Amino acid sequence: MKRVALVGMPNTGKSTLFNRLTGGTARVANWPGLTVELASSRILLGAEMVQIFDLPGIYDLTGGAEDEQVAQRFLAEAKLDAIVLVLNATQLDRQLALALQLQALGAPLLVCLNMCDEAKRAAISVDCDKLSQELGCPVQLISAKLGDGLFDAKTKLSRLFTQPAVTLNLSRVPTAVSVHAEEKRIFQAAVHQPPILAADITAKVDQFVLHPWLGLPLFIIVMLGLFQLTYTIGTPLQDTLEAGLGWFKETALLPMTQGLPSFWQGLIVSGLFDGVTTVLTFAPIIFLFFCLMSVIEDSGYFARAAFMMDGIMSRMGLDGRGFVMLMMGFGCNVPAIMGTRVIRDHKARLLTMLTIPFSLCSARLQIFLFLSGALFSPANAPWVLLSLYIISILIAMGTALLFRSRFQSNEPFALELPPYRLPLLSHIWRRGWGEARDFLRLASTMIVVGVVLVWLLTNFPSPQSSYALMISNFFEPVLSPIGIDSTLSIALIFGFVAKEVVLGALSVITGHEGAALATQLAHTLDPVSAYSFMLFTLTYIPCVSVIAAMKKESKSTAFTAFSLVWSLGLAWTISFVFYQSARGLGF
Repeated sequence: MKRVALVGMPNTGKSTLFNRLTGGTARVANWPGLTVELASSRILLGAEMVQIFDLPGIYDLTGGAEDEQVAQRFLAEAKLDAIVLVLNATQLDRQLALALQLQALGAPLLVCLNMCDEAKRAAISVDCDKLSQELGCPVQLISAKLGDGLFDAKTKLSRLFTQPAVTLNLSRVPTAVSVHAEEKRIFQAAVHQPPILAADITAKVDQFVLHPWLGLPLFIIVMLGLFQLTYTIGTPLQDTLEAGLGWFKETALLPMTQGLPSFWQGLIVSGLFDGVTTVLTFAPIIFLFFCLMSVIEDSGYFARAAFMMDGIMSRMGLDGRGFVMLMMGFGCNVPAIMGTRVIRDHKARLLTMLTIPFSLCSARLQIFLFLSGALFSPANAPWVLLSLYIISILIAMGTALLFRSRFQSNEPFALELPPYRLPLLSHIWRRGWGEARDFLRLASTMIVVGVVLVWLLTNFPSPQSSYALMISNFFEPVLSPIGIDSTLSIALIFGFVAKEVVLGALSVITGHEGAALATQLAHTLDPVSAYSFMLFTLTYIPCVSVIAAMKKESKSTAFTAFSLVWSLGLAWTISFVFYQSARGLGF
């Protein structure tokens, strides 16, 4: 089997090319530093089976960031048959140094000049034959986004397999500074671009997006529009799925289980089916939400949000990368925690990791979508959801501000703003389906186990004196001052395992699902107590997988324990202040 490494600087479209070549699902977003884990996939190339490795983005082979070290260790230890170097065809004046470093090591190299469509629009032309002669390796213009040039690139890659596999000796690599003069000479010889690039749509849009006064309100408006679209389009889809599952329960499941003993019928219908159904109805909304998020990410807008927020974040001991990680945490806190590897300074990484669990992840989103829709009017529900997102960012920033003196860092922040790009429907679909698929996979495992355990706790030794009732009575003195019904403590406990279990647990505890569960909660929770519950759920300890990722990345049990104690204490304090203040004001 042939082994090929995919190498490139951040934001050159390397992961897009990986997905295009392999049909893989490596996440693609238009900001630097996203790929921090080693992804691989096997493809058939001609008569050869080829394993392609998508390495983290690197600026040069002597960099010190952890994601760069991952790539360097792989190149130094793996025996490779070829290296595919992906460069941005519009930025060769500062990217050819990486090609010269690999050339100096004698690597079997194919250089792919990606984004040739953008280079053409910018009137940039590349003499590939001249560049190939200067670098001593084949060069191919491609567009990973559109698929242009990939057939020729595969052909040239196959020809490299006639050479013996090599292991690179990175101790002999020249520094990027030492090859700058050669980089400039080759660029002038092989690349032609207009002396001054005309102001394009990117520059015009950035006048508003990066405006010091308009930028932040515009970002809030964009996010509010995303939530509003999610509600407007997703709610009918959710209702349709809920109606279909209800029809299945009445016409098929109940008749099938009618002859079973009451224990097994209750476990299957009231425990398993009702609990999982409540969670499954959110699959269309999860799909839609992340499709819309993909549009914002792939367009290049989030990179600008990071740039715009750098000034604010720096006052709190973080930088724009920390804001990007918080945005990633809106999907899932785990990859955001892992993504902190792009931050070189260890203390800055720890401070960023301390803030990420406060990001409103997709698992919490399901809970808040349900409760805001059940207890607030359609006109107010998007504002409730937006307020929780804003509060999550404010809590993260406040945490960073409070602890910045303990985790001081002076590392400079550099971020390259990509041009705006029109997202491809295939990328949007892949992101939405990937998140929905992961959600459904979780629903088929951990959520099933969770709701079954909740049902057992609420029915043993008997429904009148169950273990769940004992647990709720134990937590009542702690939870009643923050307006949380003691019976909801069971849902919060299982939320520690996975936040996705909370809705299923509520369904099992109350004995209702879907619209009936919403009605039941509306009778037991008023808007104040519901919002207090959402604040607590937003802030209290993250799920087990996030804790495991934090322990792995921080390499510190003490830091991980401190993070848990801080988030739990902060959650109770915030909910207490909100609930008692609201009641004191007569709400």
